[in-house]
Amino acid sequence: MYQIREMVIEDYDAVRALWEATPGVSVRDADSQASIARYLLRNPGLSFVAIQDDAVIGCAMSGHDGRRGYLQHVVVLPALRRRGIANAMVERTLAALEALDICKSYLEVLCTNVEGAAYWESRGWQRRDDITRYSFIRNAGANC
Repeated sequence: MYQIREMVIEDYDAVRALWEATPGVSVRDADSQASIARYLLRNPGLSFVAIQDDAVIGCAMSGHDGRRGYLQHVVVLPALRRRGIANAMVERTLAALEALDICKSYLEVLCTNVEGAAYWESRGWQRRDDITRYSFIRNAGANC
């Protein structure tokens, strides 16, 4: 059996290893321990890990801009998928956002992550084809 609890920076090494071992997850320089520590401090109570036998088996990070929520790096160990773990973590993040009066959330899925896209669509998330996302890097490497 697993439990879900708030993510703390002490989970970083295990969470990072989970991200790096998961196809379809892009790990960038912005996923450094210092950056994740800032993210958790800025968004308290919005990111969660799933734990089983003292090991991190899942992660769902979430934050907001004051009006919209953003989910990032929602991951469950492949061998433990289809057991409701991701659904439970996502529900915790959405409930925590809703408690802040944030009822609309976004997430990004790499175009090559067919399994991830299928998961989100099966959960009622709507693919947006009416907007285009742009990014800009200022004074940092291309992998930031």
